[in-house]
Amino acid sequence: MDTVISIEGLGKQYRVGGAGPRYRTLRDTLADMVRAPLRRGGEEGQFWALRDLSFQIGRGEVVGIIGRNGAGKSTLLKILSRITGPTVGRIRLRGRVGTLLEVGTGFHPELSGRENIFLNGAILGMHRSEIARKFDEIVEFAEVERFIDTPVKHYSSGMYLRLAFAVAAHLEPEILIVDEVLAVGDATFQKKCLGKMGDVARAGRTVLFVSHNMGAIRGLCQRAIWLDRGGVVADGPVFEVVDRYLQTSFDPALVRIDLRETPRTGGMGRRMKLSGITFNDGAVIQHGEPLRATFSYTTSAECDSVALGFGFSTLDGVRILSVDSDVGADRRDLPAGASGSATVELARLDLQPGHYALDVGARSGDNSALDYMPGCAQIEVLPGPSTPSAIIRDTGGVRAPGAWGWADDA
Repeated sequence: MDTVISIEGLGKQYRVGGAGPRYRTLRDTLADMVRAPLRRGGEEGQFWALRDLSFQIGRGEVVGIIGRNGAGKSTLLKILSRITGPTVGRIRLRGRVGTLLEVGTGFHPELSGRENIFLNGAILGMHRSEIARKFDEIVEFAEVERFIDTPVKHYSSGMYLRLAFAVAAHLEPEILIVDEVLAVGDATFQKKCLGKMGDVARAGRTVLFVSHNMGAIRGLCQRAIWLDRGGVVADGPVFEVVDRYLQTSFDPALVRIDLRETPRTGGMGRRMKLSGITFNDGAVIQHGEPLRATFSYTTSAECDSVALGFGFSTLDGVRILSVDSDVGADRRDLPAGASGSATVELARLDLQPGHYALDVGARSGDNSALDYMPGCAQIEVLPGPSTPSAIIRDTGGVRAPGAWGWADDA
């Protein structure tokens, strides 16, 4: 195997609840000397996001990185992208690395789209003539022709995302790293991006892809690495690893979902943050029974014409059910510094019993995402009192009741 990524004993430690490094005065040092005997020993206040990771990835491999939120996926990609360094361990990378971890990572907000394309190419070590040859292709893919000379700080999140992906994928990196940020785009754009990543892989380049969409992982990748609590649980053929992951990921009692520490990508949660969602006031979710969902939220900036929503998707990423507040209710303007809750009730949940991925989000008046967390939890819909004892499996995801009438021909 022609190895392009080699990781040996990798670990990343963060401080928890403490201030980071800063300039220290003599008084700070003397105060620490006084307090030191009162401190407890051990590693209190330290958190290992990754610990003792070792694996290799060959040229041309397409590898999916999977795991629950907080498993260490994004930390790993940030280390590979040289955004942050490891605490321990060694990494060897062969070739240029193109990354899309957060919308606009590597973009200068005051520069235009055109200027940022050339800036990113220069950072990758490309000559200006190389970038110029790719320029029209990048702009066409991103669909930002009219705004290419506008400072990117005026772009919508969708425009930002399209240009960021186009730059990362078209400037011919030997290694392309893409995080869940694709979830911010619409379905058409996601399909376009997945197709482009496939093109990159067929050109013999290496792709690392993080997603909660197991359908996308299965469709694009040949290999998957499952992370949990900063370590590798499984590494092997994509279908085997994904099946193992899905078999262990469900808890029917998971109906109170804390979203405060859920990792965000693409600038999500900066203006408005969904802090939690609770189903049925803590009771299990059952087919054929009423469903009640309560969101909690906070805002750090004024948000106009806000709509909330959640959706249940199959584990292959196909949305089966969506519930949005702007269907049957008015949107709401929220001031900066607000906190509150919103509740929706369904008279009957006709979603078939089974396992589903939960997506939650908030949108502003122009339908740009304020906060969006795809696959933030994996839940189970249990059979209810009205569920037939033998579920008919070819009836789709929703089996809806209706008012039927019969009539005989005269």
